[in-house]
Amino acid sequence: MILLFLTSGLFLGWSLGANDASNAFGSAVGSKMVSFRTAAIIASIAVILGAVMQGSGTSQTLGKLGSVNAIGGSFTLALASAVTVYLMTKLSIPVSTTQAIVGAIIGWNLFTGNRTDAATLSTIVISWISGPVLGALFAIPLFIFITAVKKRSGIHLIRFESYIRTGLIITGAFAAYSLGANNIANVMGVFLPAFNLQELNLGIISLNSSQQLFLLGGIAIATGIITYSKKVMQTVGASIVELSPEAAMVVVLAQSLVLFVFSSSSLSSFLKGAGLPSIPLVPISSSQVIIGCVLGIGIYRGVRNINFRLLGQIGAGWIATPVITCILTYLSLFFFKNMFNIDVGHRITEGAVSPGAAQTVTDPVISDLMRYLLLGILAAGFFVILYYYILERNKRKELQRSEIKFWKNIK
Repeated sequence: MILLFLTSGLFLGWSLGANDASNAFGSAVGSKMVSFRTAAIIASIAVILGAVMQGSGTSQTLGKLGSVNAIGGSFTLALASAVTVYLMTKLSIPVSTTQAIVGAIIGWNLFTGNRTDAATLSTIVISWISGPVLGALFAIPLFIFITAVKKRSGIHLIRFESYIRTGLIITGAFAAYSLGANNIANVMGVFLPAFNLQELNLGIISLNSSQQLFLLGGIAIATGIITYSKKVMQTVGASIVELSPEAAMVVVLAQSLVLFVFSSSSLSSFLKGAGLPSIPLVPISSSQVIIGCVLGIGIYRGVRNINFRLLGQIGAGWIATPVITCILTYLSLFFFKNMFNIDVGHRITEGAVSPGAAQTVTDPVISDLMRYLLLGILAAGFFVILYYYILERNKRKELQRSEIKFWKNIK
């Protein structure tokens, strides 16, 4: 039953991969410098590494916004968020899973009579604005620098584009890693208080309870990238502003830097230790940041290049997402509680011991099931990646043979 509840989080992770995580390579695919298959494989591996290695930084922020104290409530919040993001994906509108999960938490607070922490909500909302702005501020000087290097270096165009393609792959991997680190809290954050799994030893590394959930969520995100992200990649990469190869690389690098900054606990601690304002560790939307980057380059190149109609549709989607998710969560909580008698949470009383703690599952059977599930998924994922790698290699060889045959016929 516990694993059944967890499926809504996996669905949300899949929706994140389909809609949001694809932005790590959206501009590269949109500019046709990197194939979708190559982008999907690299992004999938990197997003899983980011989720497991650096995913804990932003998970505590969502807990301050509202402490979901029943696994039935966690299931409902994740399900409502996933449905909203999926519907937006069907409309090809890049939206934020952060906005969806925040709307869901507010809906849970309203249903259970709990107070929404205004300070935390303000910090998150401000990040929705500052993220795209920082993306634009990073993108413009980076674009100017890359353009200047291109003009002054005298590198042949073909060789320069080869360098750009390599840069797109490296920065795209970094962007996917940063996204996994920053956004895994949206997928599995509401489930963390409900699980206390035994440590999983994989030989090289050991994973604690939260890292196991992050790994499972990261795999769900990777599945969304591979199976359903191509359409949104093309929307972000080519429809708002037509991107040159160097602009595509700048967009990926700028948005990855923004996501990394907002998920790096080490950087935040360093600034705090130096007496400077610390950076809030909040999950922010890669969709919003990357659109801010693309918009910044569009403004630098001239506003005539910007598709304002599509930009307005995306903005409307950003506003509608938390509102729709909040309403859907409230109705879903009412339905599950009254129709199936599922405990979806209760009001937290002031001064109670561990007020935000959910009903924690410590059953060793669940830990064993999780261990076998993760090992099975990792093994299957390895063979899938190997299969796609062989297909990609065969495709390149076939292309090379076609080119050789073409030049022979010319001679």
